[in-house]
Amino acid sequence: MDNNNNNNYRDFEQLGGNTNIEQQVSQMQNDSRFAFQQNFNGYNGYANGGVTGGIQGVMSEASEALKQKVVAQSFIFMLAALVITTIGAKVASDVLLEWMIKNPASLIILFVAEIGIVLVSNVALKKNNVVLSAALMTAYSFINGATLGIVCMAYVETSVTTVFIITAAMFGVTAFFGLVTKKDLSSIGGILLMGLIGLIIAGLVNMFLHSEAIAYAASFIGVVVFVGLTAYDTQKIKAASAYADESNTTALALNGAFQLYLDFINLFLYLLRLFGKRR
Repeated sequence: MDNNNNNNYRDFEQLGGNTNIEQQVSQMQNDSRFAFQQNFNGYNGYANGGVTGGIQGVMSEASEALKQKVVAQSFIFMLAALVITTIGAKVASDVLLEWMIKNPASLIILFVAEIGIVLVSNVALKKNNVVLSAALMTAYSFINGATLGIVCMAYVETSVTTVFIITAAMFGVTAFFGLVTKKDLSSIGGILLMGLIGLIIAGLVNMFLHSEAIAYAASFIGVVVFVGLTAYDTQKIKAASAYADESNTTALALNGAFQLYLDFINLFLYLLRLFGKRR
């Protein structure tokens, strides 16, 4: 097992080394989060089975049971996506690593594929197409798991597990805060979005500079941004649940799950860079 891990790590080094691959994968995650945020900015009102208006549209108040169902399903779907990501990391990372070594442009292909899935998923959610949305989220989670599995090759396995537990604890606390706080967090949404844009720009610049100082500074900022986004998005899920009915509950939950999933993965990557023990 150790020999296999060492061989995988040597292949990882051959592919471009720790910093280069980590930065590119992190950039893909940030871009995916931004694309989802921009193309499905907030939750929309529903009409004729699809999304057509804003959350401010004239809607009847949802029952308490439907509200709770949207919130609960959002977290259940997110956890299911994380399980699929773990499977992807265990099963597909070796195959993907070999393919990336043989195909230098493979990261570009993966980037286009992930962004494409995010954009098509947005369209499917807006049309209330639950089956297609769920299938796309499953595909995204699996592909994402394979790329994350490659990044994790640069770290000691116990360190990855520890950082995952830390991520889960931080995510759980901030998500709970987003659910129970009476304070309106919408005012910080714009600030967090600007922080996300700053991270994307810093990541692009650092692909050319290869500065560890910039990378670590971005990691600290990234943790703050995605902790904030977790609370903000959780509160949005709770607010959106007021506009749920029997026809759109699952679509609302999938939308919320996708955002929470992207928050979790980004938070994990930034914490891994800060606290992960490299091989």
